[in-house]
Amino acid sequence: MSRRQRGPVARMLDYAGRRKALAVAGCLLSALNAVLAIAPLVCIWFVLRDLVSVAPDWGAASGVAKWGWLAFAFAAAGVVVYFCALVCTHLAAFRAAANMRRRSLDHLAKVPLGYYDTHASGEISRVIDGCAAQTEGVLAHTLPDFVGSLVSPIALLAVMFAVDWALGAVCLIPVAISFICMWLLMGGGRGGESDYMQFMMKYQDALTKMNKAATEYVRGIPVVKMFQQTVNSFRAFKQAIDGYTEFASKYVLLCEKPRLAQLVAINATFAVLVPAGILLASSAGDFPMFLTDFLFFVIFSALTTSMMNKVMYASEAVTMGSDAIRRIEELLSVPEVRSAGDGRPERFDVELRDVSFSYPNSDRRAVDRVTLSVPEGSTVALVGPSGGGKTTIASLVPRFWDADEGSVAIGGIDVRDMKQSTVMDLVAFVFQNEHLFKESLLDNVRASRPNATRAEVEEAVRAARCEDIVAKMPNGLATVVGADGVYLSGGERQRIALARAILKDAPIVVLDEATAFADPENESLIQEALSKLTCGKTVLMIAHRLSTVVGADEICVVDRGRIVERGRHEELVHAGGVYSRMWDDYQKSTSWKIERGDV
Repeated sequence: MSRRQRGPVARMLDYAGRRKALAVAGCLLSALNAVLAIAPLVCIWFVLRDLVSVAPDWGAASGVAKWGWLAFAFAAAGVVVYFCALVCTHLAAFRAAANMRRRSLDHLAKVPLGYYDTHASGEISRVIDGCAAQTEGVLAHTLPDFVGSLVSPIALLAVMFAVDWALGAVCLIPVAISFICMWLLMGGGRGGESDYMQFMMKYQDALTKMNKAATEYVRGIPVVKMFQQTVNSFRAFKQAIDGYTEFASKYVLLCEKPRLAQLVAINATFAVLVPAGILLASSAGDFPMFLTDFLFFVIFSALTTSMMNKVMYASEAVTMGSDAIRRIEELLSVPEVRSAGDGRPERFDVELRDVSFSYPNSDRRAVDRVTLSVPEGSTVALVGPSGGGKTTIASLVPRFWDADEGSVAIGGIDVRDMKQSTVMDLVAFVFQNEHLFKESLLDNVRASRPNATRAEVEEAVRAARCEDIVAKMPNGLATVVGADGVYLSGGERQRIALARAILKDAPIVVLDEATAFADPENESLIQEALSKLTCGKTVLMIAHRLSTVVGADEICVVDRGRIVERGRHEELVHAGGVYSRMWDDYQKSTSWKIERGDV
């Protein structure tokens, strides 16, 4: 039997390791507690029987105290047993949730870095933290309660049939109707996934989407307030909330009729018990004993409502837990970056040979049969319209994604024949929207080479022209970014990122719109830092500002995943093709100005 064919609880328990036995022990103790919970009521029935048998001489009832103490003992034992059951299941649940989070994080460290471009942090956080917490609740509370809720009706019905099979059969009618209603709600034995299961998955999808939108909205509040875009930026978040509301409402409507029928059935025990008692009383040989038995059913029938409610809520929690474990397993099924060898190149030229690539779940090629060569120590620039495939081509070099067809080689060795760590050591990259950790400036720069000395970090900071940033910080390089109101502008973040890349000192540099968010002052400093970073390195750069690529050894124009033109700046300008038109448009944009018109 494959893993997916096994039940969700069994798959959750796989993550508990050796503590899986504790979960089993907890379920057995919960089942024992369900039996112990009925025992005090049986004792109360014996008290009633003794009292009725000697009525009205109540003092002649000699077994009342004995049955009373037994009821207390059973109740106390039930509390202790249930406590032990929860201790066992909690220990197993904590281990399972911890292992899920640990395994998910370990796995995410091995997936292609491009995965994070297509999956927002809020979505990933929801799966790792939210779903793991959901399975923890299922194993810690729902599982023992579910076992207990199944054993309780069985034990109760066994006692009922032992006392009076006829009245026991009558009490079984509403219980059977309740189970049928729940069975119909959960799918009714239909093949495939029931409407209930489909709605539960869509409900969880809407919850994940809302969590993702909320995270993005909160993180973007500074930009939103700066540009006064509150209403527009809130639209995506509101749509996510509306989507969640829609599925929550549909879920309620889906459950309405089966749930209503189940509630009516389980609360209608007296509606069948009282008429049956009246009919059977007329034929009872020993009416006092029959009355005692009838009181027993009156006492016990009240328990069926709470028992069946526990079964229903436990079933719902298990269903939600099933969706949670499915999402965790989907995350763990993301292919890891695999290496066919442990080669290490002796030279640092980059070559793409007839490379094609499509993003996951896309039927369109983002890169279509591209051949590109970047000789060692040279600079090749990729330009072209947005969405043309420039960033995708560049991302194939450090193995953010692996090519579907063709090969990407460094120094003549396919990057798939190198360890991922080797590729990371060879390539430094600077993106248009660099992320800084909520750590000190020193640690942010040192992230590229953790064993670097402070002196080496300071040298990289000077090379990246970041002296003014450090000088204005209250604690210099020890200042924590993002704490106590310490924030950096887009251009300043880029310069810190360049210091990080300079410190790494990798032989190959990938630049993706490194000056995109820089003001004129920062752009000048960034250009100086880029000159230091790229000196003597193999450089693959992406730029929209064509002035930054004029001196490149080769310029490739990328459109719709293909290289449509290539050559040096002067050659392409005089060729009169796509690059020439782009250069004319760029020249016009830089010379554009506002003139005062006549009033």
